[in-house]
Amino acid sequence: MSDNKKDKVEVPDGHSRFLVTRQKKANEKGFVGYDTVWEPFHKEVDYETPKKP
Repeated sequence: MSDNKKDKVEVPDGHSRFLVTRQKKANEKGFVGYDTVWEPFHKEVDYETPKKP
């Protein structure tokens, strides 16, 4: 039992509609974290002055 390696398994990227999660590399304590990347919900458009009536 003590011969088992405690390697962290590489997890594939998780994709959803507006979110992507990626696994970080383990730090010196062995903690593995995750990055979350949000995609914008809507586009920004340059403001144009409306026409005068």
